Order: sequence, then C-alpha cells, then structure tokens
Amino acid sequence: MLSPSSSEASFVLLEGTSKPEVNSDATINETEPSTHPSQSPDYVPGSALSYAHDWSASSTGGQLKLHGRHFIDSYGRVCNLRGVNLSGSSKIPTNHDHETFPHDHHSVTFVGRPFPLDEAPHHFARLRRWGLTFIRFLVTWEAVEHAGKGIYDMEYLEYLRQLLSLLPQYGLSAFIVIHQDVWSRYSGGSGAPAWTLEAIGFDLHALEESGAAWLKGVRGGGHVEAERGLWPCGYQKLAAATMATCFWAGDTFAPKLKIKCDDDSEKSIQQYLQEAFLNMYSIVVQKLRDLDGIIGFEIMNEPHRGYIDVPSLHGFDYNTDLHLSHVPTAFESFLLGSGVPTSVAAWTRSFPMPTRKTSSSILNTDGRKAWRPDGPTGGKCIWEMHGVWGWDLSKQEGVVLRENYFSKNPTTGKKIDWYTDFYYPFLKRWAARVHSDSSTDKMLFVEPIPNEFCPSSWTPDNQLPNMVYAPHWYDLNTLFTKAFGDFTVNVQGLSRGMFVLKALYWGQKGARDNFSLQLRNVVEAGYRSLGEKPVLIGECGIPMDMNEKEAFVTDQWEWQTRMMDAMITGLERALVGFTLWNYNPDNDDTRGDDWNGENFSWFSARRALPGSWLSHDQTSFTLDNGGRILPSVVRPYPAKTAGIPLRFEYEMSWGEFTYEWICPDPSSMISTSSKSVSKPPVTDHPTITARETEIFVPSLLTHGRKLLVTGLEPQDRYIHDEARQTLFIVTKDTAPGKKHKVVVSVDPPLRSTFAINTFWGDFGELITSGLVVFLGILIFIVSRRYI
Repeated sequence: MLSPSSSEASFVLLEGTSKPEVNSDATINETEPSTHPSQSPDYVPGSALSYAHDWSASSTGGQLKLHGRHFIDSYGRVCNLRGVNLSGSSKIPTNHDHETFPHDHHSVTFVGRPFPLDEAPHHFARLRRWGLTFIRFLVTWEAVEHAGKGIYDMEYLEYLRQLLSLLPQYGLSAFIVIHQDVWSRYSGGSGAPAWTLEAIGFDLHALEESGAAWLKGVRGGGHVEAERGLWPCGYQKLAAATMATCFWAGDTFAPKLKIKCDDDSEKSIQQYLQEAFLNMYSIVVQKLRDLDGIIGFEIMNEPHRGYIDVPSLHGFDYNTDLHLSHVPTAFESFLLGSGVPTSVAAWTRSFPMPTRKTSSSILNTDGRKAWRPDGPTGGKCIWEMHGVWGWDLSKQEGVVLRENYFSKNPTTGKKIDWYTDFYYPFLKRWAARVHSDSSTDKMLFVEPIPNEFCPSSWTPDNQLPNMVYAPHWYDLNTLFTKAFGDFTVNVQGLSRGMFVLKALYWGQKGARDNFSLQLRNVVEAGYRSLGEKPVLIGECGIPMDMNEKEAFVTDQWEWQTRMMDAMITGLERALVGFTLWNYNPDNDDTRGDDWNGENFSWFSARRALPGSWLSHDQTSFTLDNGGRILPSVVRPYPAKTAGIPLRFEYEMSWGEFTYEWICPDPSSMISTSSKSVSKPPVTDHPTITARETEIFVPSLLTHGRKLLVTGLEPQDRYIHDEARQTLFIVTKDTAPGKKHKVVVSVDPPLRSTFAINTFWGDFGELITSGLVVFLGILIFIVSRRYI
C-alpha cells in the first residue's frame, strides 16, 4: 500500500549500511556496477539520504554517464539535468570601464566573475533550493589570455578552481564553455582577446568609426530603441566576419597572411589562431580536470562561419542573417574598412516581414581605416590582398573581382561547406586535446550555428566520443520585438516556408503549443542526424525587459511568467534537459545584464537579502529574494528515473504534474515521445540497479500544503520529504515493459496567476453571437424577398 506523504517523515537506514555523505567529494570506484540500496525488499523510500537534484558522486553512485540519448547515473537511472548559464556577467571584466573601452585591454581581470568566492555559498545554495543544479559555466578566451599570446592569467584560473571545487558540496555539476559572441568584446560581443584582432592587422581604435564593428552595446548601450537588438548584426560586419573566416578557414581563404612567431618562424593565420585557442583550452582543462563537479567541456558558444558559404559579396541571406539598422554587404564592409566612404542600406522593423529597407546613408565619411599600417597586411584590406576585390584607378571606385570567392575553394574551385570542411575537423582536434588533457569520460558538448537545425552531414564519422548535442533556442519573435502577449508567431516555421496562418498562435495554450513545436523540431532534428545522442538545450531564456519594461515600474511580471511557463512547458514535453540563460547576480533593473542591452536574468542580487541574513537550507525562503517569476522557473521535474521517461506534464496554474515512465523492455522498441520521429531502442539500456525514482518537488510549491500522490500501483511505496524537496517512489514491479504513472497535486491548490486562454475561449462567444446576428439578418432579407 502507499506510504503516507509527509514532509516531516523520518529517515530509516538499512541495518548494516552506513550513512552516506551527501556532499562527499570522495571518488567512487566504478570498476564494479553500482547497486542502489532500494533493491533491498526492506528498503524504506528516501533512506539513502540523497535528494533528487543532487548530482554529486555520493548521490549518483559515481560519475554521470551517457547512454543512447540519455544521461544516466551509476545505477542506470535516467537523469534529467536542469540548470542555468553562469553567468552573463562573465562576458565582461570586473574592471571594465564603459568610458575608456577599448583602452588598457591587456590589464583587464575577470577574477570575481561570476561572483566573488565569499559569495559563492549564497548563490550555490540558492540554485540548489530552486532545483537548478546543472551549470553551463562561462569562461572566455579573453579572461584566460588577455595579456598576450601564451600569457595566461593564473590568478583567474586559480579563482576558477577554488570556485568550482565547491560544486559537490551543493549537489551541483557543471560543464565549461568557452563563450563567444561576435568573436570578441572588441568587435562588439564577447570572447577572444584583443590581441587576436591586432594579430590580423586590425586597429582596435578604428573599428567602430570605420563601420567594421558596432561597439556601443559593450560600452553600456543597447537599451534605447535605436540601438535595441543591433549586436547580432555584428556577425556580418568586417571585424567579426573576417576573424571567424580566418580562424576556421584561413588556410583556404587567406593563405597569404602569415604571422611571425617569437622564434622567427611563420604560421598561417588559421594555424596561429587555432593553436592559440587549443593551447588556451588545454590550460583550462588541466586546471579543472580533477574537480568532481566538472563533467565536461563545450568547445565554443554559438560558432559562426563568418564569410564562409556567403554566395554573394553583394548581400547576405535575409532568412538567416539579421538585417537591422545599417547592414553593409561583404563588399561594402571591405570598402568601409579600407577608408572609403560608402553608401549602406538601413533596415527598420516592420510587419509582416521582420524588417525592411527604408533608407541609405554614407558611412565612414572621415575615411578612417580599420587596418593598421604596421600590421601584417601593411594597412591593406586582407581581402583586397587576396584579390577578392580591387580598386579601379580610372573610375576611382572599388570593384568585385571574385564574386563567389567564399563559396568555393579558391584553388580547386570545389564547393565548400563550413561544417564538413572546417568545423568537424577542428572539433576532432579539440576533442583529442581535451581527452588527452583530462580523461575520455569527460563529456564533450557541441552545437551548430545559432537558429540552424542539426545538419544532416553530422554523421557518425563526424561525431565525437562522449558527445552531447547542445543547441540553443529562443523565441525569435519576442527577442526581436521585446514584446510578448496573447499573440505569438512561429518564426522558425516562417523562415522555413510555413504557411503564415499556420504559424500564428493565440493565448497561453497557443504559446505553449507554439514553443513546444519549435523545441521538438530542434530536438528531433538532432536525433535524425546524430542518432541516439543526448540532447540538452544549452541556452534558452526570455527577456525580462519586454513590453517596454513596464514590469520594472509595476512589479507585475505576468507576461514574463507566462512566457517562461510556455517555454519550459515545451522543454518538458520534449523530455530534454536545459540550462537557462541566465543567472546573473550583477543584473539590475537599469543596466540589465550590462552587455549589449540584454536583460535575461530572472535573478538580481540588488533585489536580494544581504548574505549575512541568508540561511542556506533548501527550505529557506530567504534565498528566494532577488528572484523574479519563480513559480514558472522553479518547477517539479523527474530528476532520477528508474526507467525510461515517457511523458511529463506540469500545470503551474494549480500545481499538478503527471509523470509516466517504463521499465526497459528488451523485446520492444519504445518511443520516448508520442510525436517522436525516431524510436529509440531500449534493448541495450544498461541494467537499472535501483527501484527508487527521485522527483524534485520544490518547497516553494509544497510549503503549507499537503502533497497528494495518486496513480501508483497499490504495492508501490513513496515518501515526500520537503526538507530535501524530493518525492521518493519505489516501484515493486520492475518487469520489462512495465509502465508506471504518478499524478501529484497539492492541497489546497495554487491560486492561478493567469488564465490558460485560447482563441475560441476568448472570442468564441463573440464569434457565435456575430454568426447568429448574421444569420438573422440573412433570414430577414430572404424572407422579405418572398413576401
């Protein structure tokens, strides 16, 4: 029969077993398969003293592993990893000065990013309370190697080591990502150090004036309408596009550019940059490789191809490259960078198309050159040096000489593909370095170009050992408009030819369905191309400053709550883990995340209690201060399942969830989604040596309420422990193919913060009334005619 649900339930240790250390850093011997104590017929649910969202070795029986499309613990249980990106503040040095940037770029420091060591317990305890215990931890190339090539900031690396060594104490695990946007802060984003641009010949102090980069956003701008959302256009501008092209394919497209090394030897620009990147990465891995909380590494945030694959020098692809404000074509960017005043089209927001060309302006009227005369190109545009374009002396104008230069190999004429020719080969080099510097059990996280589905070319020959596919997803319509309401649009579908009316949704139910479809498309594209590889959404989030920042004035966050709920509902339906963008203690209402006008953090330390007032217990409500829209972020989820997840649905309006899972059946093929395009085999799932499933149930939901648990078999047992925020379920029948289901709610139910509205619910009565009136008028007219 069912065990009583009680947040005050005591723990019973099995006779002859020792109490496990929940926060132990001890290494677990993995030569023998681990057996969970719940296999004992006398086991009392919850007596192992772990908790659902604890990823330390003591709770998982050892290190997390990959198997098929799942993360599993050492007991074979499927693990659902949820967490945060930590943090957006890590893009910017602690001594960044908006007024003097980009001066003194050699002497920046990132020590204290994302927060000082003495504040770490507050933040880690808060993430544990919220069940967000899996971290995508941001490190930038600049943070490690800002002082110059081969000069590594050991103080920063030691800070990282001390900070990340604390993770197991709070049940946290992390993977490290070398983060970049638009190549570097010095080209309008974040990531690479300044010397990489200088090495290629760029003048850091002329990039903005020449139109080679847009830097107002990293100087504290990006908040006003005229600047909002401009930073992604930097990918198409001269500085970032040239750097990405030379990094990935300098040997192919810029073979004349040689860099002199300290030993007087010369290297191609591709070799120079890639070797520097790999050497930097090795230093990071070697510093952190033995930490129990670090399970893997990601090569690079949102890689970009630069000019590679651009079919024409006279325009970018409107469907894939953002057109907003002044967007020079590749050829126009060459001219601008060479000091030639050039007319450039300007684009503004519009409807139904996102933007339209409305005007043109002459940029770089002062004729400022982006290229240093003492650089390796001698002050000449690198693409002019390679004969892509030239200067017609008779006409005194630039002319394109090789229109298809970046779409074919200039030497062989063979069509190139960024993924197969450049990305995959470098991934393999990086993977070999990481595993050589650490161990082969480290997970390797990779992603495609933003907003692209997983390419079909990512075949087994191009995959990595221990690989996790970690794409990003954002609702592009909301990002673009900074607005969210009852009307939502599937931009993903529109960009791929979807019929317009089919891409429109209404109400909260419509938003959930819209986001669910888009996320399922991303996830299943990964399964189609990669086969049985785990998918984790590495970034997903919502802008907190939507709807003209009205919530900062009213302190009413209904629309942010609704959007976050719709997004996480989509993730839950797709049965994938995720790391939300972003948890940023440096956020405030005025500056946001203080980078390019973004404001995605639903936590702000400036709204939180002082550290001295905090209790770090999981049930401590003192940790919640500073959080916004917590009911939609802090949700129940099955963390460790003794079986294969089939379906999870949570309704935050009244606090009820349904979870279904199945015991692996060696004689059948079981789909993990009713709408899955691929059916993952469960025949080779490792033996599950646990009967206990652990579900995170937040104290925010259950405090002061009774937890109601139904749907289980009569012989199953469960216990709810609010102190550990976990519902422990031990199922008796573990026969292959056996399905389990649990329905959990709270009494009294939550008070709904919004209506789950639909188009018919909102307008059905009006439409019906209109039809009745119309029919009445029609009948009246017809009847008058025949009288």
